[in-house]
Amino acid sequence: MKKILVTGGAGFAGSNIAINLKKNYPHYQIYAFDNLKRRGSELNVERFKTYDIQFIHGDIRCTEDIMAVPEVTDIIDACAEPSVLAGIAGDPSYLINTNLNGTVNCLTLAKKYQSNFIFLSTSRVYPIAPLCNIPYADTESRFETDLSKPMQGITAMGINEDFTLKGARSLYGSTKLASELLIEEYHAFFGMNMIINRCGVLTGAWQFGKVDQGFMVLWMANHFYKKKLGYFGFGGTGKQVRDILHIDDLYKLLDMQLHNMPKYNGNIYNVGGGRACSISLAELTKICEEVTGNTILIEKVPETRVADIPIYLSDYTKIYNLCGWKPVHTPQSICADIYHWLHDNEQMLKPLLG
Repeated sequence: MKKILVTGGAGFAGSNIAINLKKNYPHYQIYAFDNLKRRGSELNVERFKTYDIQFIHGDIRCTEDIMAVPEVTDIIDACAEPSVLAGIAGDPSYLINTNLNGTVNCLTLAKKYQSNFIFLSTSRVYPIAPLCNIPYADTESRFETDLSKPMQGITAMGINEDFTLKGARSLYGSTKLASELLIEEYHAFFGMNMIINRCGVLTGAWQFGKVDQGFMVLWMANHFYKKKLGYFGFGGTGKQVRDILHIDDLYKLLDMQLHNMPKYNGNIYNVGGGRACSISLAELTKICEEVTGNTILIEKVPETRVADIPIYLSDYTKIYNLCGWKPVHTPQSICADIYHWLHDNEQMLKPLLG
């Protein structure tokens, strides 16, 4: 029987992963570890009781908290301060202590128990300037990558694992990359089993989106509750593009990795929606209007914000070639999923998203 620790367990990714694991493997012991700092995470504690998931209220920054966790066979590190803007305008201490020192504490626990270690990293480890320097075309509803000049790490699918890591990438991205380097050291020198998944934009129900993180839910919620939004940067056109990955699609990959660690061990994978599951803000607005029946005010702010990029698509060819994994959700199905969650829980969610 597996005993699995999910750090950041009451967050969006962590809670969905923990619950999916318990649904599919009710005989497994699942621990969800979280400090409940993020607003809305407290709602997941009640959900855990329904699924017989053991919630541990602790702080990843505190060595004593994490080392008090019982012996586990596997650790999924989903704990992070996920905002790209975090620490830039203020004190970066919480960001660094959570994203980097928290990983160190998780690795210490994994070494103690010789646990398998799966790390949810981010596409934001790739530096800003090289991403912004990729040529792109301005089409009717989105930016499209211009592939007329070959560049290392760029394919028709998007960015692959060979893209340069040289350059600044945001404090968020740098802490995640530093964590990756430490994980590789533990793998090499302590013989630990490890997998690093560089995730694109994760989304789905039970995400409490904000301007700087969780834009899919933010967009749908503001249309649902009739609140205004804004197109920030790149001329205020809303043509910036991201690939999006439904949390259930990510879970399916984690399920495969957990149950066949030798196949994936010691490697880094780009994991995202790819070009087939990508969307611009302008395209997202149209879908939200169709789904909700509401049209809202969207302010146009031409100036581009710090750390923003015009287009990012994950090339997941490496993981697809290894195991056949690819996302099944589409932007339309993701929007529908979020809408039904909002509709079915309207009164509970209004104080948080309305």
